[in-house]
Amino acid sequence: MEAERLIAAGRSALAGSRGVPAVMAEAWQAQALARAVGGHLARYGPAELRTDARGLSETCALGSAVLDHPMVPAGGVRASQLTEVARLPGALAALTLLLGEAGIALVGVACGTEEEGLYWQCIEAIDAVDESVDRVHGMLRRLAEQERDREREQEPDRERDGPFGAVHGAVVHGSVVRGPADSVAGQP
Repeated sequence: MEAERLIAAGRSALAGSRGVPAVMAEAWQAQALARAVGGHLARYGPAELRTDARGLSETCALGSAVLDHPMVPAGGVRASQLTEVARLPGALAALTLLLGEAGIALVGVACGTEEEGLYWQCIEAIDAVDESVDRVHGMLRRLAEQERDREREQEPDRERDGPFGAVHGAVVHGSVVRGPADSVAGQP
């Protein structure tokens, strides 16, 4: 299944989860999905993103281990259904939202529990989610930089002419505009 569809399903399931066990299970699912996306990009993604993608996969592996939760059935791991990442920027942006929502849900569990073990489990998972979000943001920045570089390569003359294009020698209403000083001085 395509990454954005899986992420949307994860966001929906997280939003619908009620009670600590369900929230913990969905936070685990979110980390597992981020790990799968990171692993997929490390193998098949653009070369520039592979290091960050590998780091995302490793970070999420730690987060999933912290949230090793019995509520997730063996065959119910959504991440195992990942087959492709069709729109890379869209998938990464959606993954950021899912991870952010999982982090917020974990904060809610941590604040509402009196069990010290569960509290620290949530805190460690929140740290892993935060690091995962940082990794995804790094990949989004790299993609944006690549896009800017591509645009610059397509418009090589723009830099030479300045940000507003070529000003010298432009024809306006039949007269040649030589520069801003000529037009201010009232010279035709």
